[in-house]
Amino acid sequence: MQPAHSQPTPTVPAPLVSGLPDFTELVERVGPAVVNIRTTERRAARGAARPEMDEEMQEFFRRFFGTPPGEIPGPQQPGPRRGVPREGQPEEEQQRGVGSGFIFTHDGFVMTNAHVVAGADEVYVTLTDKREFKAKLIGADRRTDVAVVKIEAASLPYVRIGDVSQLKVGEWVMAIGSPFGLDNTVTAGIVSAKARDTGEFVSFIQTDVAINPGNSGGPLINLRGEVVGINSQILSRSGGFMGVSFAIPMDEATRVADQLRATGRVVRGRIGVQIGEVTKDVAESLGLGRAAGALVRSVEVGGPAEKGGVEAGDIITGFDGKTVEKSSDLPRMVGGTKPGSKSTVQVLRRGSARDLAVTVAEIEPESSRVAAIPESKPAPAPSAVAGAMGLVLANLGEDAKRELKLKGGVRVEAVDGAAQRAGLREGDVILAVANAEVLDVKQFEAVLAKIDKTKPVNVLFRRGEWAQYALIRPVK
Repeated sequence: MQPAHSQPTPTVPAPLVSGLPDFTELVERVGPAVVNIRTTERRAARGAARPEMDEEMQEFFRRFFGTPPGEIPGPQQPGPRRGVPREGQPEEEQQRGVGSGFIFTHDGFVMTNAHVVAGADEVYVTLTDKREFKAKLIGADRRTDVAVVKIEAASLPYVRIGDVSQLKVGEWVMAIGSPFGLDNTVTAGIVSAKARDTGEFVSFIQTDVAINPGNSGGPLINLRGEVVGINSQILSRSGGFMGVSFAIPMDEATRVADQLRATGRVVRGRIGVQIGEVTKDVAESLGLGRAAGALVRSVEVGGPAEKGGVEAGDIITGFDGKTVEKSSDLPRMVGGTKPGSKSTVQVLRRGSARDLAVTVAEIEPESSRVAAIPESKPAPAPSAVAGAMGLVLANLGEDAKRELKLKGGVRVEAVDGAAQRAGLREGDVILAVANAEVLDVKQFEAVLAKIDKTKPVNVLFRRGEWAQYALIRPVK
């Protein structure tokens, strides 16, 4: 019996982590399906003139491509393409690079990174039992950095694919690969973050697993022995591991691999818009409540979005019923839509929400052309209100309207003060102010006359082919 004055002994909570995981069983189970990939190129035999490389460059190639210093490929020379020797000159196969991969079907389909096999004349796959096969490249997708090669063998060990949606930050994961050409190297760590945006079409898994040159293309494995990612990138200032590594999620990699196996290429959708982030200031000024969606900075002339009624300055908030939280969501949603599909695009335009019907087209290389804003001939219109903001404005001429395919707008002839601090420049064309469309200087003045001059005002403007928002703050 306890004394009356004594306190009960507190219950000690069970530890959240009872011990470190044992990876030995995982290695035994998954290891046989992980392969070493080496690539070669056909070049003129030694003896042909080659420029010398300094020691620093030799070390770079050795660390990143696993190429011995004596076999470093020289820069491409003018003349016949690589792989075709000059007449009378012997040809030899020389090592180009080393990477990793994993077998994902029993009949020999191997997944790796596109950059591992890019530019190779031959691809060789070596299994853990030391058997080596010459592989056939089935296809490679540069946008996601996923490639599939095939070896002729049967009854091979292969990996199980895991559910990336069940992967949690802080979860233990393991990698197997060939860092610096050291085959079957095992490293482990945790998932540091998910959905890390570092590319247009891929939202990466970030880990602190030790990944080095040569690990590229190898599997990232969870504690259930399932592959959840393809190790693809490292963040490094030295060329070696610094605690930040990135893996392609297997749900995306599998979608790409399925298309590569079926047709040898990946088909993606496009709607023909250039987009940017919606900042917190712009979101507040438009009444969004929070920064979300994708700001349409330009619309391709004659493209699917223009035909569907999308305009520069619109904020795309949804696609086919899915919410667009950030601008990088939209290319992935559209890219995963079959070309020819009719999709619904939800946009916010000057404070008003609307649904637009767009027919998705097939993606094509982006144009790097940026058109200049044609000069406006009309003289600047003096304005006390615009002048207080630091703006001197002019109506757009008819030639400029036709060239830019605009109904109207006002050109910034000079800028100073608050407008300049907001980022406006001479030559910009203002399309809307305070969520109201403006066709000329008179209408611009009328809108400004009705707003509270003590509060920031949002301005939608076009620069070149890009539309964007600026927030002009009053001087206090």
